[in-house]
Amino acid sequence: MSVASSTGAKLFIIYTGGTIGMAPDDVSGTLIPMGFREIKYHIPELTKLGYEFDMHAFTPPMDSSNMSPEIWIELANIIHANYTDYDGFIILHGSDTMAFTASALSFMLENLAKPVILTGAQLPIGEIRTDAKENIITAMEIAAAKRNGKARVPEVCIYFDYYLFRGNRTKKYNTETFEAFNSFNYPPLAEAGIDIKYNDQFILEYPKELFRINTRLNAGIAVLKMFPGITQHAVNAVLQTSELRAVILETFGNGNTITASWFMDCLKKTIDKGIIILDRTQCDGGSVELGRYETSAHLREIGVVSGHDMTFEAAVTKLMFLLGQEYPVEKIKQLLETALKGELTEK
Repeated sequence: MSVASSTGAKLFIIYTGGTIGMAPDDVSGTLIPMGFREIKYHIPELTKLGYEFDMHAFTPPMDSSNMSPEIWIELANIIHANYTDYDGFIILHGSDTMAFTASALSFMLENLAKPVILTGAQLPIGEIRTDAKENIITAMEIAAAKRNGKARVPEVCIYFDYYLFRGNRTKKYNTETFEAFNSFNYPPLAEAGIDIKYNDQFILEYPKELFRINTRLNAGIAVLKMFPGITQHAVNAVLQTSELRAVILETFGNGNTITASWFMDCLKKTIDKGIIILDRTQCDGGSVELGRYETSAHLREIGVVSGHDMTFEAAVTKLMFLLGQEYPVEKIKQLLETALKGELTEK
């Protein structure tokens, strides 16, 4: 479906599902996905924006809790197939896993020179107080924005509640307010008020090479979250997972763990098998600093990799991406501590 315009901006909207398109079921009363036709009905302003846009809707729409690497690959292929024909892309997505999808796409869409903006809503589009309308309309404005003939924001972003964030720096942190997302370790790329104010100094540079996609992913990872009293049995249950390639170790503070000899031995044996262990803090803000305290110095000595200030979502998807490239272990370790798409702050 295409809606005509005279401004020249041409956008592509992908509707995956999520709260933004939910409606109460007549029988059960629970929220179930509805199609894009109903969404368009609730936002007649879409035709007044002055853009030409086409739409692709998942059939049936999906709850974002069912998001998977296979869907990320499908999204990357859809964008690739339509890339040359459009100025920007908007993905309507459930908020629960939106930051995972944004992070994954940031690595998979290489040399991206056009905006790919994910947005959604905390209230269904049919509700009187819904946040869906503003989120969609402003996401489209940003996706269409250019400066000197080039896209204003050539990267994968999340727009929600008046803020535009880098996708791989964002996490969902609130389920009860319209301000569902935040970027604790990186400033917003733009803020929407009466005008949309862009923070150009924080936006990725326009790429010099041609756009391409890289859809090789490997989900052979596990997560070990530290807590006081963790047992050797619980640790081994994670570290001895079959077909394991990497572990995200969620640590205390600046990257600290217990220093019990059995724990360090478990980690070292795992690393000696060629399995990567990536240390990231459980804190929303701040960074891992291996060696700042004695408890993390031991981790550095046995070969644990620092996750710096990456979000959990970025850590998961970056590992999947790098493992999918079949690089040698040492190269993956080096790239994990290197900013590929602005996902971490290098020390």
